[in-house]
Amino acid sequence: MSTIAVCLPPSIARPLCEELEAVGERVAVLGPLQIGQPDALAGVDALVLLADPRQLDGALLARCDAQRVRVVPLALDEAGVNLAARLGVVPVREATARAVLASVAAVPGPLSSRRSDVIAVWGPHGAPGRSTLAVALAAERARSGTEVALIDADSHAPAVAAMLGLAEETPGLAGACRQAGRRSFDEAEYARIRDLVPIEKNALAVLSGINRPSRWPELPADRMRAVIDAVARWSDQVFIDTSALIEQDEQIVSDLDGGPRRNAATIAALQRADRIIAVCAADPIGVSRFVRAVTELRELAPATPITVVVNRVRSRAIGLDARGQLRRTLERYAAATEVHFIPDDGSAADRAVLHALPVIVAAPRSALTAAVRRIAALLDAPGAADAPPRRPQAGRRARRTRGSARGSQ
Repeated sequence: MSTIAVCLPPSIARPLCEELEAVGERVAVLGPLQIGQPDALAGVDALVLLADPRQLDGALLARCDAQRVRVVPLALDEAGVNLAARLGVVPVREATARAVLASVAAVPGPLSSRRSDVIAVWGPHGAPGRSTLAVALAAERARSGTEVALIDADSHAPAVAAMLGLAEETPGLAGACRQAGRRSFDEAEYARIRDLVPIEKNALAVLSGINRPSRWPELPADRMRAVIDAVARWSDQVFIDTSALIEQDEQIVSDLDGGPRRNAATIAALQRADRIIAVCAADPIGVSRFVRAVTELRELAPATPITVVVNRVRSRAIGLDARGQLRRTLERYAAATEVHFIPDDGSAADRAVLHALPVIVAAPRSALTAAVRRIAALLDAPGAADAPPRRPQAGRRARRTRGSARGSQ
């Protein structure tokens, strides 16, 4: 049994609620103003509302994603269908219990059984190291005995399969999305199409990405959300490697011809994630790109905690006190109160690429692996990674003391 909130005109809501209650579902009737209240959707599994811009918008979808509420828009005309398509949700065309429950049950299994953390790894253009970090973090969590899934949702330049030496002709994520569209993506199908990568005594489950970028229409938003929800039920943690682009202006094309959206998979993953790890390249160009792009990221997923990771830190690209400069810049221009650093360790990264292994396996004693393990440890304790980092006050006092000593000589 699930709890379904209904926010529809009384003439439509009354018979729908009666039908839902007759088949054993719990029903909560909400008014248009109520769904905007912070606690209105507490304990709700699904929300049925009109596909109308006065009710259905990106902010509501982001809030529902954050609270694990599935949205079922009722489209009474073509304008409603187009609105739902632009927002990446699948509408129902009739207000019946059968239609609503079929939409709610797009992924088999109880609605309230989600138990895993979904972590999206994102970064702006310029190859800041999204895929390397996503693979390394997922492998490290799998090494510790956690049941981990890694999904390659990059619709522009998927790289996970190549990084792990996996065959690129497997069904992978595209196959999972096809099965989700048929409402047949179950645990047996997931076991069939995933790849298992050995990590010491454990294994990392991988849904590889599309083998050609031209296949991006196979990853629509509604199916992507369905796959993530399903995999989250069958795993302890889910890591999603995303693409850089999160712009939504391509919906103008969808207005004209109803076509799919290139960035739909990344947007769906970021809006569904419980946490976003945002990767910034440690050089002036990378920081500039990150500062501009992270603003759009926060608008896309305003309620999701963001952990900033600065990758390939080296003084030759930043100057003296590279970490201090980067921290201050990101605090000032990107409002990043929590920043973690990964050193520039080219030999470890090259070894991982050469042997098609996660860096924690290819170079277990490297500085890169040590940094990855520190970040992965934060994912064990909910809320721990949200706290501002401790500043090295003792080190600063020591530097001031040495400076004073030099001045007194």
